[in-house]
Formats: sequence, C-alpha cells, structure tokens
Amino acid sequence: MGHVTEQSTPTATPLAERSQDELATFAQEQQEAYDALVQRGLSLDLTRGKPASAQLDLADGLLGLPHGTTDAAGVDVRNYGGLEGIRELREIFAELLWVSPEQVVAGGNSSLTIMREVLVDLWLHGAVDGERPWGQEEKVRFICPVPGYDRHFTLLDWFGIEMVTVPMREDGPDAEAIAELAAKDPSIKGMWVVPTYANPTGSVTTQEVAARLASMETAAPDFKIFWDNAYAFHHLTQDEAKSADILSLAAAAGHPHRPVMFASTSKITYAGAGVAFLAGSVETVKWYTGHLGKGSIGPDKVNQLRHAQFFGSAQGVRDHMVKHREVIAPKFAEVERVLTERLGGLGVAEWTHPTGGYFVSLDVLDGTASRVVELAKAAGIALTPAGSSFPHGDDPRDRNIRLAPTFPPLEQVTAAMEAVTTCVLLASAERLRSRA
Repeated sequence: MGHVTEQSTPTATPLAERSQDELATFAQEQQEAYDALVQRGLSLDLTRGKPASAQLDLADGLLGLPHGTTDAAGVDVRNYGGLEGIRELREIFAELLWVSPEQVVAGGNSSLTIMREVLVDLWLHGAVDGERPWGQEEKVRFICPVPGYDRHFTLLDWFGIEMVTVPMREDGPDAEAIAELAAKDPSIKGMWVVPTYANPTGSVTTQEVAARLASMETAAPDFKIFWDNAYAFHHLTQDEAKSADILSLAAAAGHPHRPVMFASTSKITYAGAGVAFLAGSVETVKWYTGHLGKGSIGPDKVNQLRHAQFFGSAQGVRDHMVKHREVIAPKFAEVERVLTERLGGLGVAEWTHPTGGYFVSLDVLDGTASRVVELAKAAGIALTPAGSSFPHGDDPRDRNIRLAPTFPPLEQVTAAMEAVTTCVLLASAERLRSRA
C-alpha cells in the first residue's frame, strides 16, 4: 500500500549522483528512446479506472434475470414504491458493509449521484443532527485527504465548498490533523475518505484511525464523514483487507449520525447498470428517504431483483470478486514489474503497490508530473492530468500521477507502462540537467 523502497539492479546509480557528462549521455539516450516511441504512433489509455470488457462479461448472467417479477415479500417489482430498495439485496450488502438491513438504502446505478443528493439535502434542509441548513452557514469547508478522488473534489467545487487538505497515509487519512482542524473550526462540516484501497494510493484506513475519526470532538455538531466504500471488495490478493466498522465505532462514541457510507456494484457487475447504496444510522436513512421521496417514487427494483438473484448471498459477491481479481491482478503485477525494472534505484520515482482497488499512485520528481503527462500525450498515451488527485487540480509539488491499469488488455498495459517510464526518465533527466 505504501511507497516502495528502491528496487533495482545492483548496477543502477541514482541520476542525481551522476556526473554532468553521464547525465548528458543518459538524457540523449532517453530522448532517442522517446523519439522512437513517438514514431510508433501509439494510442493507449490509462486515464480512468474503468472495468475491462472481460470484467463486465463476468456479470452477463444478469441479462437472463430476473426470474419472476416479485421480491421475497411478494411485491411486484415492476410497480411503484419501495424507496429504500428491495430487502433481499439490502440484506446481502448489509452483511458486506457490517450494518443491519434497516441501515441500508439500495438505489440507482450511481453512488456519486447519491453523494450529490446527500449534499443537496444537507445544503437545503440541514442534517438530522444539525441546527440549520448548511446553505445558511456563512462558510462551509470540507477536509479532503490527498492524494484523493477527483470526483469528490469536483462535487465540492460545484457547491462552492472550500477544501482543506490533509495527508493520506498508509493507515488512512491523518486523523490527528483532521481532529485538530475539526475541533476548532465550526465551518468545517465534514470530510471525505475512501477507506479501503483508497483512490489513488490503495491505502486502507485502520480500525484505530476510524475510531479516532468517529470519536473526535468537532466544533460543528453536524460534522459528517462521507465514507465512500467504492473499493471495499476489490481485492488484488488473497490477503483481503477488512473495512473498518465506522458505523459501530461512531455509535459507540456517541456520534451515530456522523458517518454516511456509500457503495455500489459499479465495479462489481455493470458499471453503467449496477446498484448504489447508502448506509448510516436508522435516523440518517429515514432522513435520506424522506427527502428522496420528494423526487422519486422508487428505484429500479427490477434491476435490484436481478442483482439479488445473481449474487444469491453476500458470499456470492465475495466469490464473484475473486473472478475480478483473476482478470486484473496480472495487470497490476505488470505495472509493478515495469516500474521496478525501468525506474528502480534511479531516485526519480516512488509508487504504491496496492493490494486492492483500481489504481497505482506514482510520484515522480518534484516539478515533473505535468511534463511527464505532456510527453505521454504527444506519444499517444493518455494519462489522468497531473494534479487530478488534488483539489482544483493543484498538486503543490507537481509530482503525483494516477495510473489506472484495469481497462486495457494486459499487452497494452505493458506497452503503456514502458512508454510512461520512458517519459518519466526523459522528464527527470531534463529536470536534473536544468538544476546544474
């Protein structure tokens, strides 16, 4: 999950320790390699963490479902009603998310849509434990661990919510920094966290860090933890990380309404036709469905029944994710291999080696991430823009690049990573020579 220590052949000498002549020779070699790369006319994409077609194929059994049109309660799923979603699917994901079915809402296909709905409801009507709508506050601020998920930042920016950054570590967000900020500033109303296999670092928030976040004193009585469990079941090894039980921890600490959890099957079944979930205290669920009912008479329960029958149980979800692992784990192994062989020991990059999730976070020399992305684009390799893992796209050190290897076929992952490392080496040589 953390950054690798230097791994390379014994003969590798860090670029910063080389003489000017050696550096000039190295730069020339990398320029020639890059020119040859451009001539190849590649068209490769490592931008977004999309499931590969082979992963989507795993869920094609959905297309023959559901069998029948009634749920376990005998309700015709083709009709109106059931804002909270069908019970059998809520039961499956309640077990996976460590909550009771009464604490879960099953909705449409997008958890990001539910996140926006929750923010809108907080903005217009206030929290279940709040004194007034957030929109009536003089200022609203959110804590954002970085590197983090760009769509979280985009959503806050859309609201005009100010973002305050804290470091994301191997054991989760910097809980002490968060506690200090939240304790003294009532305008800080909440925070984001992707707790398990975080985007993009792959960090896993420990039970201890989660307990600190759940129990800390906050100046805002309606402080919220937006707990985005997007990758909780997306393991890359047999050593499966367990998500911290944030709802139980918060309830035990006397803050039962603090966490609002989000999850979905977007990277489990079909990215565009899955089911999204909200979980929280029973009161939070009632608060959410109460507002939801003003604009909906019920979700796509046919799709929910289809999913419930497809999985059968929580174990069915776990078994299905093993099949995903078999598809994508070799791609992550290839990213690790190429990075280690091409960059290890040269002192120009560090990267995460996640045990789950969808991304590898690559840190290059300060001030070179934008150049790497520029070089890659000119060579036909699409990378997520430098800085995307920071609010407003502003990485103060211009060093972080998010790699997403799931979507391309394995051979394209190899080609893309070899190209990316060539760009890193050229940008590094340029930077070091300019400092001389």
